[in-house]
Amino acid sequence: MIRDELLNMQDREYKQFIAKLVPTIDSAKIIGIRTPALRKYAKSLFETPDAEVFVSSLPHAYFEENNLHSFLLEKIKDFDKCLSEVERFLPYIDNWATCDSFNPACFKNNKSKLINSIRKWILSPLTYECRFGMLNLMRYYLEDDMFRDEYFDWVAEVRSEEYYIKMMQAWFFATALAKQYEKTYDFLSEKRLDVWTHNKAIQKARESFRLSEENKQKLALLKIKSNLKKLK
Repeated sequence: MIRDELLNMQDREYKQFIAKLVPTIDSAKIIGIRTPALRKYAKSLFETPDAEVFVSSLPHAYFEENNLHSFLLEKIKDFDKCLSEVERFLPYIDNWATCDSFNPACFKNNKSKLINSIRKWILSPLTYECRFGMLNLMRYYLEDDMFRDEYFDWVAEVRSEEYYIKMMQAWFFATALAKQYEKTYDFLSEKRLDVWTHNKAIQKARESFRLSEENKQKLALLKIKSNLKKLK
C-alpha cells in the first residue's frame, strides 16, 4: 500500500523542518519525506496499477501524498491527458510548496495550448490554482518568443489579500525585470500594483544577481513610501 510505503520513508527531523516551512498545513498531516526520495519513489511507481488507483483517489490525507500525486502527473507525456489530470488535482493543492514544485514536463513543449488554461487558473478564486497559473506564466512566457504585454495585466489585475498570491505577483514581476527589463520597468512606473506587492517586487529584483547595479539603482527610485503595516 502506497501510504504504508510513505510512512516507512519518514524522516522525523525533516518533518519538523517542513512544518516550519509550510505553516499553513497541520503538522499532523506531514509525514516528513525529503523531495529527492519522494521523486525517486514516484519514478518507480509511475504507470503501475497502484499508481492509477492512487491518482484516482482524491482527496489525500498527507502533504507527501499530494506531492507524490503531483510528481506522478509530471511524468505524463500526453499533453491533453496531463492537463485533464492537472485540472482535477489543482483544487486539492493547499500550500505553496506543493504548488511550486509541481511542474509537468509536457507543459514546456505545448505553450500555445497551455496559455488558455493559464489564463483561467489566474482568474480562479482558489489561492493555489491562481498561484499555479501565475507561476507557469512566469516559467514559460517571459522569454521574447512567447512574451506579450497583456501578461502583465493578467497578473496585476488579480486582487487578493492572500499572502501567497501577493508573493507570487511580486515574484512574477521581479523575474520579468530580469527577462524584460525595460517593458517591466515601464509597467511598474505606472504603479498599478498595491503598494506592498509593488515594493516587494522591487526588493526581490534588487536582491537578484541577474540585474546590473545601474538597473537596481534605477529601480530603487520606483519604491513607494508607505506607512502600511508590513507583511512578513
